[in-house]
Amino acid sequence: MKKQVKLSAGPLLNERGELCQAGYATSLVKEYDRNQIKGGFLRIKEWDYYLIYNDRYGVALTLDDNSYMGLVSVSFLDFKKRTEHTASPMTLFPLGKTGFPGTSKTGDVSLSRKNGKMSFCHKDGKRILDGELRRFEHGLPIRIHFELTKEPKDSMVIATPFPEKRTAFYYNQKIIGMRASGKVEYAGHTYEFREENSFALLDWGRGVWTYENTWYWSAAMGLCDGETFGFNLGYGFGDTSAATENMLFYAGKSHKLEEVRFLIPGEDRGKPDYLKPWTFTSSDGRLELSFTPILDRKAYTSAGIILSDQHQVFGYFDGKAVLDDGTRLPVNHLLGFAEKVRNKW
Repeated sequence: MKKQVKLSAGPLLNERGELCQAGYATSLVKEYDRNQIKGGFLRIKEWDYYLIYNDRYGVALTLDDNSYMGLVSVSFLDFKKRTEHTASPMTLFPLGKTGFPGTSKTGDVSLSRKNGKMSFCHKDGKRILDGELRRFEHGLPIRIHFELTKEPKDSMVIATPFPEKRTAFYYNQKIIGMRASGKVEYAGHTYEFREENSFALLDWGRGVWTYENTWYWSAAMGLCDGETFGFNLGYGFGDTSAATENMLFYAGKSHKLEEVRFLIPGEDRGKPDYLKPWTFTSSDGRLELSFTPILDRKAYTSAGIILSDQHQVFGYFDGKAVLDDGTRLPVNHLLGFAEKVRNKW
């Protein structure tokens, strides 16, 4: 792969609504302004997705404004029982009124509907996540409160164009390896999350997408030799010739990888078996992983012109990762996920 392009500071879009530059960074150096978008107001997609987990339980929280529809989504995962439940109340035509900030660094976002509410806020150097769905499962509510701290210095940031439409783009940040504390009240139980063994990531997305796309995404986080370690891997949509979104993170510092491929059993025959072991390989030889699945958080929706086929598979990674300076880190039973998602949206 040729040398990857590092983004320079400045506006994200030019006067024609096209990306000024494609490439990657380790912070939000490009300035996102929704008012500069020229790709059609019904095609704008903005979301914040948080995943919090320890070795026993996990929670995924999403606020989403896709212009013609929005949602508040909560997932609760039990890794020991290998079960999950997701509820995602939708709204029609929010059209940007959700009020997502133009940066992940500051600004708050919240959404309140009949069945529940959720807010993502910044306070005293922490990220505060609060949510409630009054009818989550079997008519029972779920209540959530988390505080995220120890945000790493580096994150994965990428600006991706779509070759078929010049005014389509994706500006994305993945913050991997924050520490989390808080609790979930659900089905008569209180599930405690403690900072010493609970981790969190943020998937912050802003853009104008083309109608049909398939993506692969994987992330994991935990401890390696007493330091926070994790990774972000992904590909599958847009023009990624300028840069990949593949990065290792160790002690808060990023280490850039070239291309990575997910090898899903049976996919080459059109019959993927998501719960059989996967393998991951990088073109630069710096990441070689096996992945043992334990839980497939799957969902399929088909309604008119909208289609979504999602498999977010949780499990354990084993193998090796090599940092920029050549340091080899063992990856042993590291909990994370890998997903394949196909959308017409």
